[in-house]
Amino acid sequence: MDRPLKRRGFLGLTGTAAAGAVLLGTGAAPAAAAPLRVPRDPFRLGVASGDPLPDAVVLWTRLAPQPLAPDGGMPARPVPVRWEVALDQRFRKVVRRGVEHALPEEAHTVHVDVRGLRPHHEYYYRFRAGDAVSPAGRTRTAPAPGTAPTVDFAFASCANWEMGYFTAYRHMADERPDVVFHLGDYLYEYAAGVNGDVRTHIGDEMNTLAEYRQRHAQYKTDPDLQLLHATAPFVVTWDDHETDNNYADLSPENTDAGQGNDTTEHFAARRRAAYRAYWEHMPLRRFRKPVDTALPLYRRFEFGATATFSVLDTRQYRTNQPYGDKWQVSGPEQWDPKATILGDEQHAWLERSLGRSRSTWNVLPQQIYFANWDAVAGPDDGGYNDGWDGYRVSRDRVLGYVEERGIDNFVVLTGDVHSNWTNDLRRDFERPETRLVGSEFVTTSITSNGDGTDSHDPGRVYWEENPHLKYYSNRRGYVHCTVSRDQYTADYRVVDYVSRPGAPVRTDKSFVIEAGVPGVQPA
Repeated sequence: MDRPLKRRGFLGLTGTAAAGAVLLGTGAAPAAAAPLRVPRDPFRLGVASGDPLPDAVVLWTRLAPQPLAPDGGMPARPVPVRWEVALDQRFRKVVRRGVEHALPEEAHTVHVDVRGLRPHHEYYYRFRAGDAVSPAGRTRTAPAPGTAPTVDFAFASCANWEMGYFTAYRHMADERPDVVFHLGDYLYEYAAGVNGDVRTHIGDEMNTLAEYRQRHAQYKTDPDLQLLHATAPFVVTWDDHETDNNYADLSPENTDAGQGNDTTEHFAARRRAAYRAYWEHMPLRRFRKPVDTALPLYRRFEFGATATFSVLDTRQYRTNQPYGDKWQVSGPEQWDPKATILGDEQHAWLERSLGRSRSTWNVLPQQIYFANWDAVAGPDDGGYNDGWDGYRVSRDRVLGYVEERGIDNFVVLTGDVHSNWTNDLRRDFERPETRLVGSEFVTTSITSNGDGTDSHDPGRVYWEENPHLKYYSNRRGYVHCTVSRDQYTADYRVVDYVSRPGAPVRTDKSFVIEAGVPGVQPA
């Protein structure tokens, strides 16, 4: 059995690594200067890893001895940060080491793209700045092409600081998954006191780079989130609250006129700041550093022949929502052929990713409710216009490609809606007799909407209008998945309260998909 992570001293970095060459960071080295004294305890935001490949992983940290200060409590100078990767928790078998420079213009964050690692293997890593030593982190590379191991992962969404404690993250860490997919709303942009009183945001609604950096830092101080980041690599994608509620491309939320977002130019400045702070605080590769208002985030991960994950961005490239984003208002605007939730380039990329996959399972980690969500009785289609219902031509294009090209074992992972749902997927949701082409697992929130209830009934109209609906739950938590060549198992893991810390976790419901047999079945 794996032992728990332990914080230990950082071994000296002189000499040559026993099992690997010294790798130098990509950050520009500073010019010679007077010796720099690093403030005490600069690793208060923890460590993280992400975007695992068969031979590589990204390592992240930020130097911030005063996390909520505008500069994190760091001097306005580059700081050399040494890092090392080992096969063991005691760092006796170091395989990679090097130096990156934490730059003040990047909030003294570090993004190390470590290469030359072994596939599907567990590693430990840590950092050193001056005499200060970071906590140790655990990470894991992806399986090698052609291999077919069982893949164990979790996915989560919607962690609102003010609405509760991140207990679910701690339980995810205890399960030590191979990888965690975070599907958006990693944080919330609202001003202090707007969303709840369990805990309090610092500051006003985020608009500037300094404000986004401060909010990211506040969330990263959470011990449960720090533990999960130090336990498993993350693959992240955003939804709206990392920038602004329900924004679409360069269009802000409809109620944002009083937030200084009344022009495209004003909102572009806000989005530019949000995207920059997001990249700085996530374990993303350096080449993804945003340029102006753009941060290409859709990307592909192959986990051997078991699963291919095509991670989507349904926020950055979408056209504005139909009907002013009103809930359960339907009509021809939802079928506008010019409307798009992915943009043409991402749509084409997704089709290439699905078309060239040789994995058993084809999985789409993404943000927004994918299946039809009809809460209006009668022939009216209703719909969730911030989700795929508002972009029905886009959804039909995806499902049409899956159906016509015979893409097997298609599974969509979703967040956003603060409750658990399970759906069968078909191209025509109004005709339940038509062919099933896939399944959707929707995770509840980590904290958003508070404790929730024990209800498993969303209401009669939902069951009657959505025959593809198989499950609903109103508790907080996450979904834990175990995927093999033959079977996909999804466990809905829930906690009964988040308004105070320490809630135990339990499995509320489990579903199974048999490879080659579309549709979910109770486990």
